[in-house]
Amino acid sequence: MDLVLKSLCRQSQMPDEVLIADDGSGVETKKLIQEYVSRIPTKVHHVWHMDDGFRKSVILNKAVAQSSADFIIQVDGDCILHPHFIRDCIRAAEPGVLLSGTRVNIKEAFLSELWRSRATDFRVFHPGLRNGLRGLHYPLLGRFYRKRRQFSKKFRGCNTAYWRSDFLRVNGYNEAFMGWGREDSDLARRLIHSGCALKRMKHRALVYHIPHKIRSKSNLTQNDCLELKTIKKRITHIEKGVDQYLKGSD
Repeated sequence: MDLVLKSLCRQSQMPDEVLIADDGSGVETKKLIQEYVSRIPTKVHHVWHMDDGFRKSVILNKAVAQSSADFIIQVDGDCILHPHFIRDCIRAAEPGVLLSGTRVNIKEAFLSELWRSRATDFRVFHPGLRNGLRGLHYPLLGRFYRKRRQFSKKFRGCNTAYWRSDFLRVNGYNEAFMGWGREDSDLARRLIHSGCALKRMKHRALVYHIPHKIRSKSNLTQNDCLELKTIKKRITHIEKGVDQYLKGSD
């Protein structure tokens, strides 16, 4: 979280607001966020709920419900942002388009140096990166990738952007997804079913993923079934989603 917020402070273009969707972290994380609030030159909303297992769908719905922004840029708490990340996403924004950015993986062998240096600036072929040319920031080249009205398995919820109106139309994340896995791809599929196009942002809007131990996948089979239902029935709107947190909802 520290390096993520540090990289946010170094953006060439800041967002209108920052929402931190906190899935039950402790006192140390709260203190860290408070330290950064005065350093982030825009309004910060810390949206928190109690720890009751992996509830990403729930906390993201709560965060988006509190947002006043028209366009949502979403990253995970284990991803360092390229200095032009926000600017790239804003420039790529189009009505009715879901954006899918690039994730560049940091090598596990580089972690000790990462914690020591607190680095947030990585160049292509940096010795701490695994993906080589994937880390090339060259927005002009990325414009050749066209939007498509079909899902891509390369979609990652750790680096995506969408219009809040589109998110609300499909009722946001499906809170039937409990535990790790498939909640992001399910949202993307429902957005596409509802008429959105998907556009990959190659060589722009880069994030650098910090390796870590993967959470339990004990609910993955159940989540796979939920996503398969979305695919087969071309579901768009789900019952238990973001609407329960919106002002004026019952």
